[in-house]
Amino acid sequence: MPPAYDTNNVFAKILRGEIPSYRVYEDDVALAFMDIMPRIDGHVLVIPKFPARTLLDADPDALGELIQRVQKVARAVKDAFGAEGITIQQFNEQAGGQVIFHLHFHVLPRWEGIELRPPASFMEKPEVLEANRAKIAAALAKS
Repeated sequence: MPPAYDTNNVFAKILRGEIPSYRVYEDDVALAFMDIMPRIDGHVLVIPKFPARTLLDADPDALGELIQRVQKVARAVKDAFGAEGITIQQFNEQAGGQVIFHLHFHVLPRWEGIELRPPASFMEKPEVLEANRAKIAAALAKS
């Protein structure tokens, strides 16, 4: 049996507004915000508003609603950055590479020949995060 969901994880705190974030998209199902330690410009995280540690813990119907939001945000990220492709990453449990134990999806715009930065390798400047957030929000507004 997996450990219980920790209501004090950093993403739960972001959902409650206890930690600031650069919000790109929000509805009753999901929140999407800029990763403050991006692996590439435009790196967004999409999290559910329901408590789930991993993909394996999530209710399948709720997960279906969430993946629709992941797709919507991914399309906007691709459009906003003129990306050639999109990488979507999702990790489960420590052995699977998960660091924060609230279900989340990484949405990363991609281009041929441009490598991702190492995870947690640097903290992006607030003005860059805000500019990237605004680009994605504008693309979402057009869709």
